[in-house]
Amino acid sequence: MSFAKIYTRGLLGLHAPLIEVEVHVSQGMPSLTIVGLPEAAVRESKDRVRSAIINSGFQFPTKRLTINLAPADLPKDGSRLDLPIALGILIASGQLPENVTDDFEFIGELALDGHLRAVTGTLTIAMACQQAQHRLMLSHDNAEEAAQLPDFQVFAAQHLKQVCEHFLEMHKIEATASPAAEAPSGYTFDLADVKGQLRPRRALEIAAAGGHSILFKGPPGTGKTLLASRLPSILPPLNAEENLEVASIYSIANTPHRFGQRPFRAPHHTASAIALVGGGSQPKPGEITLAHLGVLFLDELPEFDRKVLEVLRQPLESREIVISRASRQMTFPANFQLIAAMNPCPCGYAFNQDSRCQCSAEAIKRYQNRISGPLLDRIDLHIEVPPLKAQELQDNKPVENSQTVRERVSKAYDLQIQRQGFLNQRLSPRQLETHADLDESCWKMMEMAQQRLNLSARAYHRILRVARTIADLSQQTAIQSAHLSEALSYRNNENQ
Repeated sequence: MSFAKIYTRGLLGLHAPLIEVEVHVSQGMPSLTIVGLPEAAVRESKDRVRSAIINSGFQFPTKRLTINLAPADLPKDGSRLDLPIALGILIASGQLPENVTDDFEFIGELALDGHLRAVTGTLTIAMACQQAQHRLMLSHDNAEEAAQLPDFQVFAAQHLKQVCEHFLEMHKIEATASPAAEAPSGYTFDLADVKGQLRPRRALEIAAAGGHSILFKGPPGTGKTLLASRLPSILPPLNAEENLEVASIYSIANTPHRFGQRPFRAPHHTASAIALVGGGSQPKPGEITLAHLGVLFLDELPEFDRKVLEVLRQPLESREIVISRASRQMTFPANFQLIAAMNPCPCGYAFNQDSRCQCSAEAIKRYQNRISGPLLDRIDLHIEVPPLKAQELQDNKPVENSQTVRERVSKAYDLQIQRQGFLNQRLSPRQLETHADLDESCWKMMEMAQQRLNLSARAYHRILRVARTIADLSQQTAIQSAHLSEALSYRNNENQ
């Protein structure tokens, strides 16, 4: 046998296309050539593979080796191809039996002594492998991550020699058992930590129930960040499919994540546009994708570069981000809840004519104008967070905790899923005509509000979505005037 074919996977955004590693051994001067658009890490694999094969007790062929990575027009990067290349060489040179690897896929980086090292994107590769009805052989360090998939055979090895002995039927590797399902671990923060601030707490509950975006505005120390950090704790838990989707994103990004919890991302205001939406020569997920099915918190909103904030406008509407390069396009999911916080002025104290504020009217206007109108128009709830009084801070009466609020939010969630299949934040204008129909008194209220607040069509529809969520929290079929009035109060501020 002078030819071998081994299956593996590449990474292209959140997809894992199949790669066939073809190895041909022929007569000629000893050499090893890798073709098929290999990048630097793949080209360097020949030195790692040579040492790993020799140190595992096998012979490296002293012949002409040609390795083709198909499809040839797909760029290949990373060190995950080391293991399939090594196995291809061993099969093509007759040191391993042929056809024993046909229903397997392999990923793993090889150390010079033959040990297998972990690689990124394991869960995404495992999901694609499962769809192809293949089994997966990989490093022991990646086994737990890949084994999260139900009814999927994962074989974990620590050394190249161990993999070879499995196919030589000397010492079989047992499939890694799927870990027992664990209840999602509790959140560190709880809404019971927030004292007072009844209106912001109510707005936070509405935002959680309908998937709405929210902006907190108030002086320093009033609890804006405290409130924002509690939003994940009142959101319903992710289901099994959503858990895998989020875990797959973090696997690609090689970023730690607590399985079962909704993401909470809080980038610093010095973050670039690429850090926020993703990118690079080999595009990677940005903060908005890492916040998928979770929360993106932007503290000190006006301190972000205006051009950075403008990149949020399209993903807030489409719930995905498309990154275009000359050779390809990649689409990353971005179904996140935006929660932002800002001070009313540069010093932070221009609230209810606070005497500590020395900012001029022009400075305050210039500060607030750092956030564009189109971006503010896309934020559903605009909430003032006032300073707390001494008696409110000293009040030790128990308040509702996250679990109590989450139960109400979950009931509203279930109501929306049963009615329309998704959250109210995603209702289209046509769907609003069906699910957010208003009676005559509510129509008159909306007409007056539109004239008074000069609402755009987008803001008009967002108010209806929020009113629909408030009605769902009350377990009401129809939107009533009290629901609409409350929804309007969350848009009635000086920036609209």
